[in-house]
This record gives sequence, C-alpha cells and structure tokens, in this order.
Amino acid sequence: MQENPYGIATLWQQGDGVIKSVALILLLMSMASWCVIVIRAWRLWQLQKIASASRDFWHAQSFSQGLQILTGACALPGVRNPFRFVADQGQNALDHHSTHKDDLHGNLPLSDWLTSTLKGAIDESAENMQKGLAILASVGSTAPFVGLFGTVWGIYHALVGIGANGQASIDKVAGPVGEALIMTAFGLAVAIPAVLAYNALSRGNKGITSKLNRFAFQLHAYFLTGAAPKSQVRSMQGAA
Repeated sequence: MQENPYGIATLWQQGDGVIKSVALILLLMSMASWCVIVIRAWRLWQLQKIASASRDFWHAQSFSQGLQILTGACALPGVRNPFRFVADQGQNALDHHSTHKDDLHGNLPLSDWLTSTLKGAIDESAENMQKGLAILASVGSTAPFVGLFGTVWGIYHALVGIGANGQASIDKVAGPVGEALIMTAFGLAVAIPAVLAYNALSRGNKGITSKLNRFAFQLHAYFLTGAAPKSQVRSMQGAA
C-alpha cells in the first residue's frame, strides 16, 4: 500500500518542534475534555435518577424514613446526593437555631435562617455539579486558536522551505500547505465535542438545580409547619 505523501504521518515527520508541540497540546486537551465528558455525563445520569426518586421522600411516614429513601436513591460511591445534603443541612439548621438562642443568629427569624441555610446548600450542590465544566469551556474556546497557530506556523515553515529551494510550483506548495491546514482540523475536532458537551451538561445541571430548588421549598415549609403544602408536592411530582 502506497503511503499518502500528504497525510498526517508526513506532517509529523516533516514538522518541527513547534508543530509537534501544538499537536501534543491538542491531544492532551482532547483527552482532558473527554475524561470530563464521560465522568460528568455518568454523574448527571445518576443525579437524574436521584431527582426522580426524591419525590418518594414526601410519601415517607417520617423525616428519618425520608432520609433513608434519599440515601437509597444514591447507592453508588463517588456520586453525592444533593437532595440528601439539602435535607440534612435544613435539619441541622433547625436544630442549631433551637439550641443556640443566645447566638447572633438566634435573633434571626427561623424562616430567614432556614432560607439562608437551604440556599447555601443549594449553591454548594450546584458548584459541585459544575466541577470540570470549566475545562470544557476552556478547551472549546481555545482549541481552534491553538490549531490555527499550528496552521500558521506550518505554512510559514513550508514557505520558508519552498523559498530556500527556489521551487514554487503548485505541487511543491500544495503538499506543505495542505499538511499545515490539518492542524486547524485538529483544533476543531477537539473544540466541537467540548462545546456540545458543555452545553448539554449545563442544561442538565440546570434541570437538577431547578428540582433541587423546589425540593428545598418543600423542606422550608415542612420545617416551619410540619407538613409540606400539597399543591407544591403535586407540582414537584409533575416536574420530576
């Protein structure tokens, strides 16, 4: 089989240290982005299962039984249950407020203290779900320019070689320039999956956060009155 004189192997053999460095950088960026995509997609899938199971929390006969339901919805290690975390933080805030009346926050209304605690738990859970997405955003925004730099450098290197040889025919120009353009294709191949995955994961995380906000609203009403409002429970079940 005849080797392609204008292929990737020829580009690697004829490329200098800059071209090879750019290619390695793009390879590392691609590996990093795909690792994030696989891990975060798997965790998002688990979080969606947890969010669907969290509606059973309000069918429990007690708060402790509800916590057991939330715990059972996340049996896999390495996946944090944000619904269980919010419920625990709310219960801890309620207990802390009732036993520390002399503290500064003891002068705050219980409703405000619970709201602040639940909001903090939601924000912390949302930050945890966003981990790794900054890598996808960085790769998606910089990879095309890294590839473009490799293309510009490759064309410059090719033109210098052509000028030194004194040969400017189309067959002498097309090969080196075409090989240099491969770097642009590499940059796009790295950036496009990262951008698409970032958008998909961000949209999925927003859906989980919305359900988490509704769940926290239920908890706020439950801790203040001892029972979640039925209309909001039905709303949460329909949204899940």
